[in-house]
Amino acid sequence: MSLNRRNNLFPVMHNVFDDFFTRDLWNMGNNNNSSTNTTIPAVNIRESNENFIVEMAAPGMNRNDFKVELDGNLLTISSERENKNEVREDEKYSRCEFSYQSFTRSFQLQKDVVDADKIEAKYENGVLHLLIPKKEEAKQKPPRMIEIK
Repeated sequence: MSLNRRNNLFPVMHNVFDDFFTRDLWNMGNNNNSSTNTTIPAVNIRESNENFIVEMAAPGMNRNDFKVELDGNLLTISSERENKNEVREDEKYSRCEFSYQSFTRSFQLQKDVVDADKIEAKYENGVLHLLIPKKEEAKQKPPRMIEIK
């Protein structure tokens, strides 16, 4: 029996060991890791009578790192950053690490509920805030008395 055959017999064990040694030991249950082991920013979505509020945790970034796009009813938040360590050609080095970070998160908006033309975004203290206003007809009306005849 060849080594290849054994790996095919026990593919689950191989993946368990790979995951154990490649994941952060203290964060094994983290759902914010993508299939490429990059971090996807966590998102909170709140609803008030007037708006939906989206908060995306993205510390260490700035507002120019984000791209927020609305295509029909699909709201997409993405970012792509490259951090390079400048190294001169005449220098000898044994290790030079480059960092690339990118993510994309998409949300389907309800066309009859949100006022897409009035969406606002700001980045403040490591959090991207999106304010998505509701259409007037989607807002909950205050209770009213109904006359009994």
